[in-house]
Parts: sequence; structure tokens; C-alpha cells
Amino acid sequence: MHEKAEAFRALHEGDPFIIPNPWDAGSAKVLAALGFRALAGTSSGFAFTLGRPDSSVSLSEALDHIRVLDAATSLPVSMDLEHGYGPAPSDAAHAVTAAAEAGAVGGSIEDWDPDDGRIYGLDEAVERVAAAVEAARAVGFPFTLTARAENHIHGVDDLDDTITRLRAYERAGADVLYAPGLPTADEVRRVCEAVSKPVNVLAHRGLTMASIADAGGQRVSVGGSLTWVAVRAMATAAEQMLEAGDFSALRGSGPVSEWLQAR
Repeated sequence: MHEKAEAFRALHEGDPFIIPNPWDAGSAKVLAALGFRALAGTSSGFAFTLGRPDSSVSLSEALDHIRVLDAATSLPVSMDLEHGYGPAPSDAAHAVTAAAEAGAVGGSIEDWDPDDGRIYGLDEAVERVAAAVEAARAVGFPFTLTARAENHIHGVDDLDDTITRLRAYERAGADVLYAPGLPTADEVRRVCEAVSKPVNVLAHRGLTMASIADAGGQRVSVGGSLTWVAVRAMATAAEQMLEAGDFSALRGSGPVSEWLQAR
């Protein structure tokens, strides 16, 4: 675990990199075989594998998922720990400790409470990040704690507030800062220029890796998007079968056997 944790930390000190989000062991193996150097859990993608929407997974289920991803490859795994599966700072701390014990070398804590449907007040959010940071420092290896400001994916288009939050989370000790949903490279740049810690950027069709790197982004994740790419492809093929008796999309498995050998 210490070796994986150090390798993951080192990625944040080198060139900007992509950390893709597998939703199960098979997708993790494919991504490892393709050459990615670390993996990140996706709460929405994992929830989909259980037939549920995002924010409906328990901590126990998330820990089982971490174990699956960690066993699938030799790559470092960072887990989306949502809001820590509870409103109290101690919940966030417990989620980090448990994730580390399950095999994660990194994890994120966000400032959105799905139970109450609200973004935590700043003081409350900082207290939760600080508790998560304290827990991360106590696990026995350099666990990389990411603090997330959720404004932009929950209808709060206030970049100044997002930056205020990320700065506060940096002061609380977060190792990586993340504001998912930034729509433009200019906004990514404003965030990156406002903080001194590495910034994770959520990729979307309006951004490129070059534009993110030029704006100062260090780590790029895709959230549940790869899951939805796979699901849409499956649904399209299934619709063609059902509506037109067309099986042309069924083209074989490709090099799956080679991918599944990846560690």
C-alpha cells in the first residue's frame, strides 16, 4: 500500500495525467491494459452496476467495491467517497479510514449532502475536510485526500464561492482540490491560479487534455462518463435488435482475453 500510495502521489508532481473511472473489475483491467497509471472510483458508475442512481450506495458497499478494484489490477486506486456517507465530520473521517483499510490510496470528500439536498455551509464543509485530512494522515501511508466543491454540478454557478471554498479546503490540509463541472478552460485556469495544490478537472466534450493542462490542471478524471459510453452503446445495439432484427452491432469481444490479463 505504501508503494502504491507513493506512486500515486508522484503522479501529482509530474506531467498532467488522466485518471479514468472504471465501474467494475473488468473495466479496471481494460484501463490498466491500455496504459493508464492510476484508477478512480465513480460513485454513479458503481451505483449503476447495482441498478441504482448516484448517492444510493452505502459505505459498506463502497468498501466492497474498493476491494474489487484494488484486486483487479496493481494500479493505485482513489475512491469517490461522496460526502463521507454521513453529515458529521466523524463520518467523513471514518469513510477515509475505512477506504484506506479496504485498499484505496486516495479518496475524495465533497461538500454536497445528498440526504438534505444542500451544499454544506463553508464552516461546516471545512470542518468535514479537516476531519478527513486528519484521518488520512493517520492511516500509515501517504493517502491522497481530495476535497471537492460541488457548486457547479448542483446548479450554483458561482465561481467566486467555489474558489473561496477550495482555498479553505487547501488551508484545511487537502492534497488535491476539485470543482467538478467547470464548463470552460478559462474557469479551470481561474481555479488553478487561485490555489497552490494540484487541481483535478472533470473532463467533458467542451475541453481537451491540452486545454486543461494549459490552464494548469494536473489531474483529469471523467466521472461516470465511460460507464455511460458503454451503456449507450449496449442500449443502441439492443434497440437495433429489438426494433429491426439487426445484429450488425454484435462484432465480437476483441482483445478482451489480453485485457483481462492486465495487472
